[in-house]
Amino acid sequence: MTREAVRRVVLAPDKFKGSLTAPRVAAALAAGIARVAPEVQIRQVPVADGGDGTVDAFVAAGWNRVEVTAPGPTGVAGRTSYAVRGATAVIELATIVGLEKLPGGQPDPRNASTAGLGVVIAHALDHGATDIVVGLGGSASTDGGAGMVQALGARILDADSDELPYGGVALTRAAHLDLSALHPGIAAATFTLACDVDNPLFGPSGAVAVYAPQKGADTTDLTILETALTNWSRLAGPDFANRPGAGAAGGTGFGALAILGARMRSGIEVILELLDFPALLDGTDLVITGEGSLDTQSLHGKAPIGVCESARASGIPVLAVVGRTLLTAQEIRAAGFTAYYALTDLEPDPARSITNASPLLQQVGAQIAEQHLR
Repeated sequence: MTREAVRRVVLAPDKFKGSLTAPRVAAALAAGIARVAPEVQIRQVPVADGGDGTVDAFVAAGWNRVEVTAPGPTGVAGRTSYAVRGATAVIELATIVGLEKLPGGQPDPRNASTAGLGVVIAHALDHGATDIVVGLGGSASTDGGAGMVQALGARILDADSDELPYGGVALTRAAHLDLSALHPGIAAATFTLACDVDNPLFGPSGAVAVYAPQKGADTTDLTILETALTNWSRLAGPDFANRPGAGAAGGTGFGALAILGARMRSGIEVILELLDFPALLDGTDLVITGEGSLDTQSLHGKAPIGVCESARASGIPVLAVVGRTLLTAQEIRAAGFTAYYALTDLEPDPARSITNASPLLQQVGAQIAEQHLR
């Protein structure tokens, strides 16, 4: 590819988890490219797949950030934000009730809840949002989305008609569900869940069995939480329990499907659609995407694959820049990438690669400019 052939590059990476946000990854690559090929037009379009970094991606694209105070997974109030453009609000579960919001990083698998997510959804509804996108991922709780709907006005009662506290374990005592005081804005709003998993609510591939151990649940916790979610599903909508994605984010997918009438969609497809990504590619000659680890999981709906498919549909070659890759060169080419660059090729030590990701990405950007833009 000659320099005359390339006039515009779009940088659309996801975050390098544990190292750099997607905007910082794009900025580092841009700096490296500009050092070697300053005449090339570079557009930075950081992306996400619905997990952490989703709101930042929309703010980087020019959406407005709305700051709000909401309870974290254990009820400790903290500042968080969501992104808004017109009547559309993009809300990221991870930055409200995700693992990163656990005080001191201490898990609470039995009692953590999604109430804070409901508080933020209510805020968006109260301020005119009618099209709400919720990015699922990184949840610290396994409450089936019960806390979310409680914070939106639902009452979950025990056999004595006493209201249950937040948390997954409390759902073992759930006997009645009262939706009469549900937020009135819900009826007029549409809810889309941006999600990249297809787990059902319970069972061997459900929210408890697969994800609760990552949230600190031991064997006893798993048994209790499975019983709790099974009981909750009987009240909220048993027909939704086996829907793909019902088990996402500790069962938050189920609560949103059953109570909010939400629809489940591929996270990266939703994000690219809202960013109007195909239009951003007009006149583009090269797209660069990537994430911290390119592996077999990446091939199932992760951000780089979505970006690659969109760009290739427009006839644009795509390069992958990753922290590391567990795929073979043949698998990467089969996924549609013209070439790939891994930071571990420059710095084999994982710890140093993570720590020095920004300068390493600048080196990769310079390499790409030398090899593809000259």
